[in-house]
Amino acid sequence: MEKIPLSSPDISPKEIELINQVLKTPYVSIGPMVPRFEEAVAHYVGVKHAVAVNSGTSGLHLAVIAAGIREGDEVITTPFSFVASANCILYERGIPVFVDINPDTLNIDVERIEEKITPRTRAILPVHVFGQPCAMDKIMEVAGRYGLMVIEDACEAIGAKLNDRQVGTFGECGVFAFYANKQITTGEGGVLVTDRDDWDWLFRSLRNQGRDDHGAWLRHVYLGYNYRFGELNAALGVIQMERIEELLGKRAQVAEWYNERLADLELIERPYISSITTRMSWFVYVVRIKPPANRDEVMHRLAETGIPSRPYFTPIHLQPFYQERFGYKPGDFPVSEYMGEVSLALPFSSVMKEDQVEYVCNALKKILRK
Repeated sequence: MEKIPLSSPDISPKEIELINQVLKTPYVSIGPMVPRFEEAVAHYVGVKHAVAVNSGTSGLHLAVIAAGIREGDEVITTPFSFVASANCILYERGIPVFVDINPDTLNIDVERIEEKITPRTRAILPVHVFGQPCAMDKIMEVAGRYGLMVIEDACEAIGAKLNDRQVGTFGECGVFAFYANKQITTGEGGVLVTDRDDWDWLFRSLRNQGRDDHGAWLRHVYLGYNYRFGELNAALGVIQMERIEELLGKRAQVAEWYNERLADLELIERPYISSITTRMSWFVYVVRIKPPANRDEVMHRLAETGIPSRPYFTPIHLQPFYQERFGYKPGDFPVSEYMGEVSLALPFSSVMKEDQVEYVCNALKKILRK
């Protein structure tokens, strides 16, 4: 079989056609395609405003600024995530305060949030890990009682629903990301979504060097950034948003193929779907390798057969920078650490074929039987 990529974007001729149209115009930045993409995202998610930026990380940073996080302020979040969800707090000299995860959903353990709240806590930043919605009702209830902002890191979860409500719409704002391995892609890019008019204006200013959007082009009213989103990226995103239900459906089909073929493997635990999840938005397909099998050995054996796989995630608190900065050590967040040791992302994308899934699963079965 041909080499199976770990992930792959799903690009049709329609995306290429629209990108070529943009290349024939004078606009490759700050043109009409960006607002067209923003309107498509806002309509799909069901919010008043969507503001496109050059990455999900940039979006999270701007959300932290809007939430008023300053030096020494604490933001409660999860250690089981991509490092950007904690880094964005440090950019404003805030302090990430980690809460361990629920062993089933892999999302922040909502029952343990309240014990981490102090007089310095300003916000909660939940992460919808792998496209599984967090228990937002409980998070919003706790945040309301303590007067805390809520920023949803939905970078892995566009299209996911909790009780028929789109993720990203519960807190003050949500952030989606569109890297090449995401459910839809713009190459690089992200979007902030919010119903707050004041945050919409702030995000648009901050992404463009803090400029005054009231006609004074070179008047800068904030310390801003070059987080602008390009026209070519937006053109790709416009068509991807037109196809989003198709793309999410194809990913769900690939996940179903995996679930069927891995059901009888005792040393494999398939992804868990919470009972409160109306719709899982499949970002990756991550299994857990049960002892006595060893995740790293399985990963290396798969690589020998030409099948790529990756550990998802090494917990943030065990990253060298965080250990050096905050003194974290193994044992601080045991559930996250255990999941970091046993979780394995298998090849997954909306362009993956059933025979490729079959090939991966057969290879896994042979490895685990040995």
